[in-house]
Amino acid sequence: MSAELAGRVVAAHGRHCLVEGDDGQRTLCHPRGKKNAVVVGDRVRWSLSGDEGVIERVEERRNLLYRQDELRTKSFAANLDQVLVLLAAEPVFSDMQLARALIAAEAAGIAALIVLNKHDLGAPFEAAWARLAPHRHMGLAVLPLGLKTDHGLDDLRQRLEGKATLVLGPSGAGKSTLVNRLVPEAGAQTGEISTALNSGRHTTTTTTWYWIDASHRSALIDSPGFQAFGLHHVEPTELAMLMPDVRATLGNCRFYNCTHRHEPGCGVRPHVGSDPASDPLAIDATRYTLYQALFDELAAKPAY
Repeated sequence: MSAELAGRVVAAHGRHCLVEGDDGQRTLCHPRGKKNAVVVGDRVRWSLSGDEGVIERVEERRNLLYRQDELRTKSFAANLDQVLVLLAAEPVFSDMQLARALIAAEAAGIAALIVLNKHDLGAPFEAAWARLAPHRHMGLAVLPLGLKTDHGLDDLRQRLEGKATLVLGPSGAGKSTLVNRLVPEAGAQTGEISTALNSGRHTTTTTTWYWIDASHRSALIDSPGFQAFGLHHVEPTELAMLMPDVRATLGNCRFYNCTHRHEPGCGVRPHVGSDPASDPLAIDATRYTLYQALFDELAAKPAY
């Protein structure tokens, strides 16, 4: 049996994955046993078996971003430093989709960065930027971006330096353009990965790890699509703690098990819809409506 080697999973499809060794070489590997338990970003110990490799074990993860609904669990990536949610002035983004992604990141203990693209559109951009005011008010980083003009691109690069960043975004937001701008060789790498994994056209459904810099300190992880995040791994009573604006108002409710929806003496509801200029703990009415809808959804989920 060959000696165990260290590496990182940089792409995965079915029971195939690409492992990049500490020397930069990439090897097609398979997990030992029937269950594929690796995700992109995993640090693994593996051994050579002919021209390919075998994943012997997955090292302890710092974090794991995933979504879970009544049908299945979908893991995106592990050992992340931040999640970049890329939105655009057009098409109009979904507040609910954004909230779900941010809550999933918060539940995993991963910092979030919101980037609004299409700065060149003028009035539509200003309208979308105003919609994100509640997120800025609660302390989240929100950056403007114009990929057509490179507006804000240098600032974004600084935010990515030295970090492993997963990029999420709805169709039309410019995610592919952003990845190709930051990683010029991304298209070629995708082709190589497709060939190595024998995944062909299915590579578009594969999460992929790209190095942004030659020193391999900064990475961009591209995950296709922006499917609604199922949050069934979150308990309804945990939801308030995972929404920074709601969390900031906790601690003053009359009842210890207050759901912040209808109980008398709730310390949260008085801040809903108040003016941020006069109330540092103001909660945007739309955000509170999302909280109610998500609470009801999580309270109605089937028991596992």
